[in-house]
Amino acid sequence: MSFSAGIHLGLPPGMVARPGRAYPLGATASAEGVNFAVYSANAHLIELCLFSPDGRKELARVALSERDGDVWHLFIEGMHPGQLYGLRAHGPYAPEQGHRFNPHKLLMDPYARAYEGRLRWSDAVMGYRIGSARQDLSYDTRDSAFAMPKSVVVAAYVEGGYSGGPISSHDNRPDHPMAESLIYEAHVKGLTARHPGVAQAEKGRYLGLASPAMIQHYQRLGITAIELMPVQAFFDDRFLVAKGLTNYWGYNTIGFFAPEPRYAGRNALAEFRTMVKRLHAAGIEVILDVVYNHTGEGDEFGPTLSFRGLDNASYYRLAGGGRHYVNDSGTGNSLNVTHPAVVQLIMDSLRYWVRDCHVDGFRFDLASSLGREAYGFDAGCGLFDAIRQDPVLAGVKLIAEPWDLGPGGYQLGGYPQPFAEWNDKFRDGVRRFWRGDAGMTPDLAKRILGSADSFDHHGRAATSSVNFLTAHDGFTLQDLVSFTVKRNLANGEDNRDGHSENHSDNMGVEGPTDDPVVTAARSLRKRNLMATLMLSQGLPMILAGDELGHTQAGNNNAYAQDNATTWIDWTAQDPVMTGFVARLAALRRAHPVLRQRRFLHAAARSDGYLDVIWRRADGQVPDAGQWQDPAFRCLGVELRMSAGGGGGSDMILAVFNAGPAVALTLPYTQADTPPNQRRTWTMELDTTNPDRAAVPAVSGAIIPAQCVLILTPNPKGSLQ
Repeated sequence: MSFSAGIHLGLPPGMVARPGRAYPLGATASAEGVNFAVYSANAHLIELCLFSPDGRKELARVALSERDGDVWHLFIEGMHPGQLYGLRAHGPYAPEQGHRFNPHKLLMDPYARAYEGRLRWSDAVMGYRIGSARQDLSYDTRDSAFAMPKSVVVAAYVEGGYSGGPISSHDNRPDHPMAESLIYEAHVKGLTARHPGVAQAEKGRYLGLASPAMIQHYQRLGITAIELMPVQAFFDDRFLVAKGLTNYWGYNTIGFFAPEPRYAGRNALAEFRTMVKRLHAAGIEVILDVVYNHTGEGDEFGPTLSFRGLDNASYYRLAGGGRHYVNDSGTGNSLNVTHPAVVQLIMDSLRYWVRDCHVDGFRFDLASSLGREAYGFDAGCGLFDAIRQDPVLAGVKLIAEPWDLGPGGYQLGGYPQPFAEWNDKFRDGVRRFWRGDAGMTPDLAKRILGSADSFDHHGRAATSSVNFLTAHDGFTLQDLVSFTVKRNLANGEDNRDGHSENHSDNMGVEGPTDDPVVTAARSLRKRNLMATLMLSQGLPMILAGDELGHTQAGNNNAYAQDNATTWIDWTAQDPVMTGFVARLAALRRAHPVLRQRRFLHAAARSDGYLDVIWRRADGQVPDAGQWQDPAFRCLGVELRMSAGGGGGSDMILAVFNAGPAVALTLPYTQADTPPNQRRTWTMELDTTNPDRAAVPAVSGAIIPAQCVLILTPNPKGSLQ
C-alpha cells in the first residue's frame, strides 16, 4: 500500500535541502545546517517531517532524496539545534513477509539524542486496525503524529575539546580496577525521591543522584560505581497506563541514544552529563543498565513507533514466515543482532554514551539474546567480537546478565573476556546456606572463592563473577528475611508475576513485626548475608536501600510501582546496618586478600603456606566425608594472596557459622605448632556484635550461633 493522503509542505523560509551524507546516522548539526541519515533496506521512500516548537503542528515534509546503499540522507541548510522532527517510511505493508511500513505513522528517529513530549496512547499509533477480523494483517490509516514524541536535533558535543577519539580523560574518569570496585545498583528516581537532604527540584532526577548528600552517602559506603537501571529513553506500556501504573524500571527502551527525560528538567542530556561529571569528581563511576535485546514496540500487536515502521524485517528477529516475532526476551520481540545495521546501532550507541556522555561501563540486560546467532548462543558472535575489538570501549566495564528466556539461554560462565557476569549461583547458594538448607557448605566454599567452577577458564579473572544477594528483580534484603511468599497484588496480575522461589526466610513471622526476638534475628541474618558478600572473591554489588533496611512490603517484581513501595524512605533507615556495611567495605579495602584477580586453588606459595586453607571449628582441615556431612555448618577459610600472584603477607581467617554456638580453635595457636609459626589473633568483626571494635581473640572460646567472624593474625612476636 502507498500513502497519498498526507500533507506535502515545503521547507520553512531560510532552509534549503540538498544531498547529505550517509554517515553518521541520525541528525548531525553543524554551523551550516543539519544532516539527516536513516537506515532502511526495504523502504521505498523516507520522509523527514518538521514540527513547530510545541510539537503540535507539522510544518514541512520533505523526502530524503539521496540513497547510499540502504542509508537515506538529506542535508538542510539553515536548520539549527532544537528543531523537532519525525520520520515517515513508505514501503510494502505485508506482515506475512515481515514488512509493516505505514507512512500514516510518525516514527521516532532511532539515533535521536533527545525526544520532546511523551507517548500518548491511542489506537492511532498502531499500524493495524484494532478490532479488525484480520487483526495485525489489517492496515490503519489514521495519522499518529499527535500522539508521538518528537525527535530533537541536538548540537554537536564539543565540551572539553572532544574530537571523537578514544575515551577522553578531561573529566577525570575514576577508572577503578575491577578488583577494587564496589557496585551500587540504583534507580534514578527511587534513590532520591524521598531524600530530605536533596533539593526539591532535584529529587528523583539525575542531578539529585549526584547531589552532595548522595555523594556523601556513597563515599561513606565505599561505593566506586553506581549501576543505573535503564535511563535510555523508554515509555509506559499501554496495559500499565490503563491500570494507573507506569513502567517504573524502564526495561522498555525505544531510544538508545537519548537519556530518559522524566529524570530531568528541560534538558535531559545536559543534566545527565552534569551528573556524570559530579560523580567522577567524587571518584565514582557510572555504569548503565542497557536493554539492547529488545525494544518497547512489543510483538505483532504492539505499536508502530520507530524500528517496526522503518524496517521491521531488518531490525527484528522474525518467525512464522515473518509475521510473528522471536521472543527470547519475554517482552514480545528480539532485536536481530546478527544484522549489520543492528550491530552498527548498538555499537554506535555504546560509543556515544562513552565518548559524549563519559559513562564508565554497561550492564547488558538479558545478554544471551545479544549472543544469539542463527544456530543459538555463541560466545564468539559478531556483536561480542565487535564490542571486544572496539578501541573506544576498551577501557570500560562490561557486565552481562548471562541468560535470556530462549532455548539454551542460561550461559553463566560462558562469556568471553572482558565481560563480567551477574552470578545468580552466588545469590541462591548464599541465601540457601544462611537459610539453613542441608548440604550447602560445599557450595558456599565455591562462592567464597569467586565461583571458579564457572569462571576459571580462558584466562578469566576472579572479578568475572559479579556477586550479589539482591537486585532490582526480586526481594530486597529486608524482605528476604521477612517474607516467604511474594506480595505482588499491587501489580494487577493476581500475584502471578515475579519469582515464586526466592530462598527466603521470614525468621518465624511473615511480614512486618514488632517482636524483638524476630527483629534481632532478621538484622543478624542481613549482616551475615552482607558479610558473606563482602568477604567473597569477585566483584560485589549492593542493591541501593539494602544498607538502609528498605522494604517493598514483599513485592518481588516492583517494575510498575512508581511510588512509596520503591522510593527509598531515608527517614526510616537503619543506622546500625548502614554503619555495618560501611565497616565491611573498609575492611575489604584494607585487605588485598579479599579482592584478588587470580583464583585460589589451595596452591603452595613460596613461603610454604597454601593460598587457601579450609578449616572446621576444631581447626582441622575437613576431609571428603566431612564436606558432605549435613551437620557441617561452621566453615572457616584461611585466605592468603594467590600462589601465582607474586606473594604478599596479607592474610585473614573468616568463619561462617550457620549452626549452633561452638568452640573455635584458631590455627597456629596449639602446642604442637612450631614456634616460628605460632600466632595470636585479633577479632576484627563479629556480626552478632556489629558495633564492637576489634578485640583479642582466644582460641577455644565459644563463638555464637549464626555468625560471621573476621580474624587477622597479629604480627609475630606481638602480645595478645
